[in-house]
Amino acid sequence: MEEEAQINRVIMASSSSESPHVVILPFMAKGHTIPLLHLTRLLFLRRSNIAVTIFTTHANSPFIRQSLYDTKASIIDLTFPQNFHPEIPEGVESVDKLPSQSLLVPFAKGTKFLQPQFDVILESLRPNVSCIISDVFFPWSMEIASKLSIPRLDFDGASNFAMVFYDILMSQEFPVGSDDEPFSVIPSLPNIKLTKNDIEPEFSHPQPGEHTDFYTEVVMATNKSKGIIRNSFYELEPEFVDYWNKENSPKAWSVGPLCLLATKVLSLEKPMWIQWLDEMLEKEKSVLYVAFGSLAEVTIEQFREIAIRLENSGEHFLWVLRLPSIMEDEFMSGFEERVKGRALLVKNQWVDQLGILSHECVKGFMSHCGWNSVLESVCESVPLLGFPILADQHLNARMVEEYFGIGVKVVARNGSVRGLFGSECIENKVKELMDIEGEKGKAMRKNVQEFNEMARNAMVEGGSSWLTLNLLIDEVICNKN
Repeated sequence: MEEEAQINRVIMASSSSESPHVVILPFMAKGHTIPLLHLTRLLFLRRSNIAVTIFTTHANSPFIRQSLYDTKASIIDLTFPQNFHPEIPEGVESVDKLPSQSLLVPFAKGTKFLQPQFDVILESLRPNVSCIISDVFFPWSMEIASKLSIPRLDFDGASNFAMVFYDILMSQEFPVGSDDEPFSVIPSLPNIKLTKNDIEPEFSHPQPGEHTDFYTEVVMATNKSKGIIRNSFYELEPEFVDYWNKENSPKAWSVGPLCLLATKVLSLEKPMWIQWLDEMLEKEKSVLYVAFGSLAEVTIEQFREIAIRLENSGEHFLWVLRLPSIMEDEFMSGFEERVKGRALLVKNQWVDQLGILSHECVKGFMSHCGWNSVLESVCESVPLLGFPILADQHLNARMVEEYFGIGVKVVARNGSVRGLFGSECIENKVKELMDIEGEKGKAMRKNVQEFNEMARNAMVEGGSSWLTLNLLIDEVICNKN
């Protein structure tokens, strides 16, 4: 009954044939979902008559509903499949709840069991649905889009440069023997060099199996889509936007940074970490923010290396730890006591990252370099210390230092970008990042401030992202070619 009521509300909201109706299908991970919620707000701001319906699952619905409570978005809950994989516990409906990130692809493949529900409901909304915006991890959404002749847009949460690199490297042999030997990827950009270790093993050393099969499905669905929405802006990576749209299809539309649409988190009382930052500001202390996202799997040995050098660096820092078991380690427990006063450890709590980065005393961000975090740093003018762990993070960390010039990155003791990042390198990089008056520190801050201004200009009327979204709405969503 509740599902029928949800559908009826959507049909009533979308009854006008003059109103474009966008269906959004976000993947069940905060880093994928949140940008699409920001895009939803942006669509409402740009077209007053637009209707937006978001499909999610029962466990993920409260977060989405709370995030969009003040909008006219319609939200439909699907029943998430259970017992489709022996290692994924019953009730797990989001990536951050998985026992291991090695289960990401089985989880993503399991979402195909949502397809029958999604297809039936989508058909009931016809002819009002004018466009489907689907996360790339739902290649199965292409089937119903094709059947109903509804244009499908991929939402790709990665950067343009990462996708250019992956696309090129998927179609050619690596020109080096060593995993750590630098090589040029794009002849027209000879100064940009990568190593095999900047690419995830399933792409640099592909093997037949579940991962390869899944990513093949993703690529095939993308190739059939009407376009790719990317959370970026032209001025940040112009060579790569141009390269993609000249050499590849479908067209990439850079409409971000979408985090500029984030609503301020309001509460009656400041969280204790903001109160602590206020205290540091009163004491005129610069603070390093340390966080590795909600999906990072870091060994206890690596955590110890980080802790040793954060302690020895003498810097003030705020460290968000999402793995409570880490603090059961004897060394880490003692570490917290030793740094008391000049550091704060926030354990297993969700924090408003933009709120932290925007705090006046935060002068550096030690990050896994997920693309959302890179953009948030740019939008708050905070330089980065790249500590990549998986996916496109190694590429992002390299580009943060060598292409954008807005940060530095750690390397292993043997010089590789993978492996155990030693405490000596971590301490040196922390000091380099936080040396506000040093030559490199000044250059990083100047560069990130310039990108900040470009980002904000891109999103206002007449800016590159503003114009790109207008064209996307007219050409694809409203089909005014």
